[in-house]
Amino acid sequence: MSASESNLFPLVGLQAVANAHNEWVAVTLHVPQPSTAPLMTALTVALAAADAYAFLAPLDCIIPLADPHGVDEAVLAQLAPQRTIFRLPAQFAGDKQIQKKCQQWRDAGYRIVLDGPGAGPVAAAQVEARALAIDAAGELPGLHQLLPLPGPHLAYNIGDAGRLAALQELGASWFAGDYALHHARQQSEPEDATSRRRVLALLGLLARDADAHELEVPLKQDPSLSYHLLKLVNSAAFGFTAPITSFSQAITLLGRRQLQRWLQLLLYARQQDDGKIHALLPLAAVRAAQMEALCQLRGGDRDAQDLAFMAGVFSLLDILLGMPMGEIIATLNLAPAVSAALLERSGELGTLLALVESTAPPPEGLRRAGIDGETYWRSLLQAYQWAIQVSRNL
Repeated sequence: MSASESNLFPLVGLQAVANAHNEWVAVTLHVPQPSTAPLMTALTVALAAADAYAFLAPLDCIIPLADPHGVDEAVLAQLAPQRTIFRLPAQFAGDKQIQKKCQQWRDAGYRIVLDGPGAGPVAAAQVEARALAIDAAGELPGLHQLLPLPGPHLAYNIGDAGRLAALQELGASWFAGDYALHHARQQSEPEDATSRRRVLALLGLLARDADAHELEVPLKQDPSLSYHLLKLVNSAAFGFTAPITSFSQAITLLGRRQLQRWLQLLLYARQQDDGKIHALLPLAAVRAAQMEALCQLRGGDRDAQDLAFMAGVFSLLDILLGMPMGEIIATLNLAPAVSAALLERSGELGTLLALVESTAPPPEGLRRAGIDGETYWRSLLQAYQWAIQVSRNL
């Protein structure tokens, strides 16, 4: 792709959809507005440039259809039917042409969720929809509108934990929005806080190049942390053929650079085994991985990539710990470039961080960072692929 063609590459974003256990089940593909390209045109270009379904496996892909008439054979050729869900505005349910399209989509393996005012069992039946999509920023539907349909019902634009709870009670089971970023932090159990302090202590030991024996001490003091580390190195993500049974083996096989990265993410892992992933964990993983990918694509060396990863993964610590970022940074002895990025979004790392923490980065943000649309799209897919893997291994 030439430079001029690359500049015309459409900006496509992703937003994760989670279940009640905070496990990702799908992603919504969207084109920020205003955009120079219609949604379906943009998606066709983006999906043709990289195999998004492979990067995002095993998640389903949800595509909001502002105008379902625009879904033609060229668009369908880029989609994987069994993993694609169309989010169809209810206003089209009475359109005979759209009804015919929906029947063809369902026969081919696509799924449909009906969205917006007028969505309910009657309209859903007209377009072969088996679930509703609910805009949580608006008025919620009645229970009678959801119960007759098998679901899973999708709620999006969820702003906080209170709205999330209301939607769970209503019967929605798939959730999307910024609720993980905007809720009052619950008081940590003492064991939870102690484990996080031990992770921070381990990171400090790695920073001063402590030997393996010193690194083993805090691991042996914390059964939960030990469990997470051994579970991680024995997972399919690393592909070791023989089981790893000791901390010294784990440290040696992982290597200090990888150990440091996984410890950073373990800050977000729940220490109580309640079956839930911490909602911030995959978000931190996406930010860290995309920061690293963009740094690498811009020519950054290994050390620069490590700093970019660290800035991304630490960018949610203030929410996780319920503390001002300044107080957190004061205890971590971070590189000045990382501190500036976290506190002020300044410097090169700050520019990248401001870009990756937005689900719909503006084109001017890309220009400021010196990144074209295709580079952003590829880095986003790589980041989601890694975050999906992380969520299943921690």
